[in-house]
Amino acid sequence: MTARRTCMRFANVAARAPLAPACAAGLLAFVLAAILAHGRSTPYNNYVLLAQALVHGQTAIAWPGAWIDALTFGNRYYIIEGPTPAIVLLPWVAVFGTANQTTLALLLCGVAVGACWRTCEQLGVSRTTNVWICAFLFAGTQLAWCAMLGDVWFVAHVASAACAFLALAELTGKKRGSLVALALVAAAFSRFSLVLAIPVFAWLVLRDRSASEQRRAAIGFGAVIALGAGLWVAYNLSRWGVWSDIGYTAWYNQDSAGSPVGSPFQLRYFPYQLWSFFWQGPQFLAAWPFAVPTLNGIAMTWTSPALVIALFARRPRPLVIGLWLATLLVAGPSFIYYVNGYAQFGMRHALDFEPFVVVLMALAIPTRVPLLAKIAIAWSVAVGLWGIWYWNVFYRH
Repeated sequence: MTARRTCMRFANVAARAPLAPACAAGLLAFVLAAILAHGRSTPYNNYVLLAQALVHGQTAIAWPGAWIDALTFGNRYYIIEGPTPAIVLLPWVAVFGTANQTTLALLLCGVAVGACWRTCEQLGVSRTTNVWICAFLFAGTQLAWCAMLGDVWFVAHVASAACAFLALAELTGKKRGSLVALALVAAAFSRFSLVLAIPVFAWLVLRDRSASEQRRAAIGFGAVIALGAGLWVAYNLSRWGVWSDIGYTAWYNQDSAGSPVGSPFQLRYFPYQLWSFFWQGPQFLAAWPFAVPTLNGIAMTWTSPALVIALFARRPRPLVIGLWLATLLVAGPSFIYYVNGYAQFGMRHALDFEPFVVVLMALAIPTRVPLLAKIAIAWSVAVGLWGIWYWNVFYRH
């Protein structure tokens, strides 16, 4: 089957597929995550503070105390994380003055799972495989764990994953350049490393189209990316007085775990990150609870071994190549960053690139889930639920 015929087949599937199953999957994920959160409202509500500042036309927050990570710059306090979750909260904060940030994380978790279901559905993945894949995304990654806490660092990951899956759903559906770009900009405004996926998606959006379709898609995609870049420059000028984002570097220079000079991204941190992502294990005890997820994380090898299924994806070849390129590019910064995520279950930074790997998993087992794949996914889900249970009982009640 030629690449163009493959794209046409996906388009026909997308046109026929109703939205109800994807909505149901998203709703179920939201309900389950809400049960796990048991009414929690995070104290680390940096995005609510940022939304309150934006409502008043400011980017500096009213800093309530040391429990809120904010960068001191020019005698004012700024949130260094990307602003997408705060922008989503704006209407609610504008009306009610405040919001529950954890609720936003739960909703975004539902969006991520629903958009994942839609993406897989449009790729012709069977319903049975889709159930296994979405179950893995929900609990086999750190998605549900991040959502049920809703802290500033965690909701950023959930927002990024949700937006990445929205981009993938549009890419595998109607493939409108402007909407793919909008979702990517929102993802990058949540977790900055997602900006590295933009060239890959541009290639995937434009390939195998007629000249007129290509031109229309390129104009829409380029216009949204240009608008996003302009808004980002304006946002940085309002905070730092320069066009580029110096927030993370300034934080690194002030952080006790960082250095007074230099960049937070350095090759000397690569061995530590390699150990964190692929080797670091839980602590085993002789008494109950016998195994403890260490406070600074557990490697993907322990928490999400089902990710290896992605290695068997072969078709459609251009999409497989594009998803692997996006994975490697987006993962790159995390592997040379100076910290691995601090207090966390699993490796939360992996959520930046896992949406692409999850779709690769679906492409590897599109019609049936082999026994070994079921075992790997079941292990990942079980470990994820164990981590959620442990954090709810021992770390964060």
